[in-house]
Amino acid sequence: MSGHSKWATTKRHKAAIDAKRGKAFSAVSKDITMAAKAGGGDPLFNPRLRSLILKAKAVNMPADNIEKAIKKGTGELPGVSYEEIVYEGYAPGGVGMVVEVTTDNKNRSVSDVRSTLTKAGGNLATPGALMFTFTKKGQFIISAEKTSEDALMELLMEADIEDISNEGDHFEVLCPISSFDAVSEILEKANIQPDDSELAWIPNTLVPITDLETAKKVLKLEDALDSLEDVQNVYCNYDIDDALLEKING
Repeated sequence: MSGHSKWATTKRHKAAIDAKRGKAFSAVSKDITMAAKAGGGDPLFNPRLRSLILKAKAVNMPADNIEKAIKKGTGELPGVSYEEIVYEGYAPGGVGMVVEVTTDNKNRSVSDVRSTLTKAGGNLATPGALMFTFTKKGQFIISAEKTSEDALMELLMEADIEDISNEGDHFEVLCPISSFDAVSEILEKANIQPDDSELAWIPNTLVPITDLETAKKVLKLEDALDSLEDVQNVYCNYDIDDALLEKING
């Protein structure tokens, strides 16, 4: 299993945890507001908004909350003025981290991210220090229960995609950012709803982690950053051996 796919599997697990924590409502609401602000409030003409509405429904977000988030983005309702920021940092073991934040208070966000990294033995990097090790791409996670690898490959044959990988219980589809909306629409027309779809920072190179204690520290830091109020997503370039993951999860 490749490193970024391990990350994807971890992210699916985190999504379930976040839903229990109640963070999912806040995170998806911010995403919906920003998507409506960027591409308009009509889901018919905004594929990104459409996919986020499906994500909101998947975590049982009330329709009224979804509508309010859209109207805040279009300016029909007063709302907080959000800013999207990307922070870069290092975790123990030399692991690179990209932290996406949507916030109404930049000073609070940078302070929270910096202190969380520092407490865990990591540090905040200067802007641009890590970006060459990641590439932003469209990523779709699709349960193997919803389709087969052959059917998925045939469906997306004409689409501009970079990779379809079989990860056992799910498939991962990667595409250029410019193709994200097109791939979303193809899957939607085929009645295949991804378990997760987003514009994600995918690592170009991976940092192998073979020490159990280092692996624990990295995953603990990832969880700590992910739980911060303003943090939307955390992306890492670690490659932790399956045996170590089993020990940690066991």
